[in-house]
Amino acid sequence: MEQLLSMGFSSELAAQALAATGGKSTLKATEWILSHKSCNPNPNPNPNPNPNQNPNPSPPPFQPKLDRFFHLHTKISTSPSSPEPTATAPSIHTVPEHDPDDDSTTPSPLHSKRQKLQHPKPTIQLGKTDRTHEPLSERMRPRTVFEVVGQEHILGNNSLLHSAIDRNRIPSIIFWGPPGTGKTSIAKSIVNSAQDRSMYRFVSLSAVTCGVKDVRDAVEEARKMRVKNNKRTVLFVDEVHRFNKSQQDSFLPVIEDGSIVFMGATTENPSFHLITPLLSRCRVLTLNPLKPHHIETLLKRSVNDNEKGLSQSVGMRVDVKDDAIEFLSMNCDGDARVALNALEISATTAAARVADNQLEQNGSFEAVVTVDDVKEALQCKHLAYDKAGEEHYNLISALHKSMRGSDADAAIYWLARMLEGGEEPLYIARRLIRFASEDVGLADPLALNQAVACYQACHFLGMPECNVILAQCAAYLALAPKSISVYRAIRAAQKVVRESVGQNEGVPLHLRNAPTKLMKELGYGKDYIYPPDNPSSSTQSYLPPSLLGYKFLDWPDQNSTQQ
Repeated sequence: MEQLLSMGFSSELAAQALAATGGKSTLKATEWILSHKSCNPNPNPNPNPNPNQNPNPSPPPFQPKLDRFFHLHTKISTSPSSPEPTATAPSIHTVPEHDPDDDSTTPSPLHSKRQKLQHPKPTIQLGKTDRTHEPLSERMRPRTVFEVVGQEHILGNNSLLHSAIDRNRIPSIIFWGPPGTGKTSIAKSIVNSAQDRSMYRFVSLSAVTCGVKDVRDAVEEARKMRVKNNKRTVLFVDEVHRFNKSQQDSFLPVIEDGSIVFMGATTENPSFHLITPLLSRCRVLTLNPLKPHHIETLLKRSVNDNEKGLSQSVGMRVDVKDDAIEFLSMNCDGDARVALNALEISATTAAARVADNQLEQNGSFEAVVTVDDVKEALQCKHLAYDKAGEEHYNLISALHKSMRGSDADAAIYWLARMLEGGEEPLYIARRLIRFASEDVGLADPLALNQAVACYQACHFLGMPECNVILAQCAAYLALAPKSISVYRAIRAAQKVVRESVGQNEGVPLHLRNAPTKLMKELGYGKDYIYPPDNPSSSTQSYLPPSLLGYKFLDWPDQNSTQQ
């Protein structure tokens, strides 16, 4: 009825059309109206016409283009409180002609039927939420801890979380782990899995978009809920490491007095990015990257879930080949979000192919996701690497220790990991220069020349051409003989300087330079023995008197390949 009225038909004619066609199809009702109008241009003739009356008092009603109207895919809400139609695009409405016998229409002050562009109001039905436009990774979040895949070390039967859920005593927690390992999902599922869910309410904030004011508002609301309903608030803060020290301080008193149960998620090392008082009030739980079989389980779950799974993303059945699932689980680097989003893109590609080819099986469309679709969606293997985060230091440490252990293969592998992750090549070259002196040192003095030349070549060429130069230098340093004598010597000397009691001793007079007559008269340079003229003399000392005989560099008379 609403659609027919918006198209310009009177309520009486619309009611007749709906009654004649059964009231289930707007298209059939419209065809009925048009066919009857063509047969009877005057459906309501006046039995007693007045010759003085204008036989055509008003212009004929405006008739919009019906094909354009039906392409809007308008849906009529069945809720009596929301009579407005819901459309996916702005629709053209015409002011309907007022019928005095019809109370469903409102008289318009303007009798002309001019069209106007309106943005329809969305119809909201209680208990139903359209989640088809949410990413697949968001729709497939586990609702309880029993649906969580992986992380058995923190969700086992004897774990801290399992005991806390059983006893309804959820502690303040900080989840630390790589992206896509389930930090947010576990936080939400803990609240949903509590024995008495009515005791807790879950409030989520993001440190990227909120500040101290938002935290204070959430805490104030939590205190009101605690007094009013005896309900505790679990305040979850994503990316909590982005808060500065003063912002993190705002959590301390409310965690201390129990106003909130704090849960934070971070991808950065809490020891470096979170203040010590906050760590003291929370338990830090480490999440590991998911294994390939964990990712495979999540992907198959999304394929088989008809309510909120992959089929809801593309509007048809989806069949994912086993090799596609295996390839995706092996190349997402333990990130479930990357895997699920790539699978959704793959299904979209497959669905578009089905629509283009008009392939139909058993009376309904079905999209088949192949490994080629997955490769196209993933583009390249996902690598967990952050040039400013912990993984940056983990990989450079692995490279350094592989070269120190003379394993050239491992050194080249870790070098490739850093380059593929987007590391700056000059940073790696600087680390190789340091290694050439610290770990190779005097065992092969040419190693330093190699490392410096490597840095200059990388500076000249840049990526990707300089990758082989870095690999050559890393292999050379790994295979070179090693000596840390110089490294130990400088550390020992610096320790003596720092720990010397009182003022450091002055330079002995015979070692001082005497460019002026006065300095010579003061004894500067007196009794200095010039070694080129006296190569066999060994009586001259070069250390301060208190350090005579002290040995910093442990280097034998004959060169050794390993010290």
